[in-house]
Amino acid sequence: MDEKTMVNDVLSEVKANLTSYQTAIIETENMQLRQTLQQIRNNDESFQYELFKTAQAKGYCKFAKPATIMEIQNVKDELQ
Repeated sequence: MDEKTMVNDVLSEVKANLTSYQTAIIETENMQLRQTLQQIRNNDESFQYELFKTAQAKGYCKFAKPATIMEIQNVKDELQ
């Protein structure tokens, strides 16, 4: 397996984990457990961003072109 594939796999896995942490956090009543999950989530978010920057620098990620001001305004209008 090449580095690009491994990096993208890890990014996908961390993204899935972050979603799971968020679900667990909002469903947890115990404040100590909730704080622990939040700390783990925050650490994973930091890790994900650092790995994302590495992937971006190496050209492993393809991005959509930035939205125009008009496109952004259209979405805002639809959501309000």
